[in-house]
Amino acid sequence: MKLNAIKKAMILLTGIVIVTSCSEEFLTDIDSNGLATEDAYYSSQSEAYAGLTSVYDVLSWDTFVGRLAGLNSASDDFYAGGGNSTDVNEIQVWQTYTLNPTTGPAAEYWKKGFSGVFRANVLLRKLPGVPMDPALIARYSAETKFLRAFYYFDLVRFFKNIPLIIEPIATADYYNVPQAAPEAVYAQIETDLSEAISALPASVPAATEGGRATQAAAKALLAKVYLFEGKYAESAQLFAEVNGNPGSVSPYGNSLLPNFADLWETNNKFNAESIFEIVHSGSGNYGDWNNLAGSEGFLLNQMVGPRAYVAISGSAPDYISGYSFNTVTEDLYNAYSNADARKNATIANLKQMKIDGIADYTPGYNDTGYFLEKFAGRVHNRHSGAGATELNWQQDTYEIRLADTYLMEAEAIVHSGGSQARAQALLDAVRLRAGLASIPATDDNIFNERRLELAGEGQRWFDLVRTNRAAAKLGSRGFVSGKNEILPIPIGELSNTVLQQNPNY
Repeated sequence: MKLNAIKKAMILLTGIVIVTSCSEEFLTDIDSNGLATEDAYYSSQSEAYAGLTSVYDVLSWDTFVGRLAGLNSASDDFYAGGGNSTDVNEIQVWQTYTLNPTTGPAAEYWKKGFSGVFRANVLLRKLPGVPMDPALIARYSAETKFLRAFYYFDLVRFFKNIPLIIEPIATADYYNVPQAAPEAVYAQIETDLSEAISALPASVPAATEGGRATQAAAKALLAKVYLFEGKYAESAQLFAEVNGNPGSVSPYGNSLLPNFADLWETNNKFNAESIFEIVHSGSGNYGDWNNLAGSEGFLLNQMVGPRAYVAISGSAPDYISGYSFNTVTEDLYNAYSNADARKNATIANLKQMKIDGIADYTPGYNDTGYFLEKFAGRVHNRHSGAGATELNWQQDTYEIRLADTYLMEAEAIVHSGGSQARAQALLDAVRLRAGLASIPATDDNIFNERRLELAGEGQRWFDLVRTNRAAAKLGSRGFVSGKNEILPIPIGELSNTVLQQNPNY
């Protein structure tokens, strides 16, 4: 009998101690059977910290079926691309909405989400007994609850009908965990984030703790959860605490970067606009083609680069030769005005470069001539470690940044009947940075602004689904209302369990 992903995660986390990196190196004592025992671990602050690191570690797990690659492919802004119609087939079938319980990204996203949840559950059970400063226990617990909420938020948005597990469970119960009502999952997410906020630091030193959860991150995530639930007044109020005065430095020290393009400089980690970001590194030295899981890098940098790229003139960008995934649709390219500073910082126009004789490339599948500039790998950003270059790109990704929270607050205000002047100021601040004039802060205008501001960052598909615009925008690709708003439960999770498949799959 094949073990499903939930059972694998539970065995890892209840029978042996969790690991601290994708290298899967155990950090604990070994028992007589060669397993790192949970009972022998969590006896010191350093071991608790290692456990916390392992909960964070799941955030940076990346594969060719990565979260951004899939979400972009499923949206109206990108195609899957690649070499042919079956290249990384898991995202190809999401683009065409021919995915099913056996084919698609669901198994990868389920595994990642529940791995994070179960690691968090074990650490939360163990922390009260670790001999360390109670204030530090409170902080570690708050960070772990934040992370569990983060993982569950992705899981409930991707699958809707999922098990809600907040304690490690006995082996005998592995196959008897039912799905919970989505409302119960959202309630737990709210509880975790509400409890985490007060014990989290207002800020962290970027040089030593960049990437760790803060009060601003927890408040922003909770406000976003409220937005997805349609609790607009609560969302707007909490976002206001995060955002402060539009266009100024926030109460938590965040501000919009003056130059939009600076957001995508690989070395500009933990900048003033970043509220919560996923950390990637090229220095792990583990990731190679025989150990893909050992990479701490960001694979999309390699995936979205133009195929067989050649710089012809000295003015050509130093793109690496990539795999031409997530090619940009003509519709997204045309949605930007030429005056929009975000256009060239978001989209690489290889079509024009080829016409002008500046650079050349080989068209791949779904070629449009437009590529995702935000994440295109650059020669000057190659890592210097021992791992495979293609697998160890080090650009971080933003899960929450200030322009995003501005626009979400503006949306929540419009829906809740709040201050129209404040909604206008929030929208204006984002557009001013892009070099654009003010437009009315209507729901449609804010929605369209999110598209232009956040293209390629994994927000568009969720925005389409939660605002009931997906069928209109994605119907031509095969999207079916009442089905494709969520992913199927992976077939491996249904065998010998009480889980039920999602409707119409």
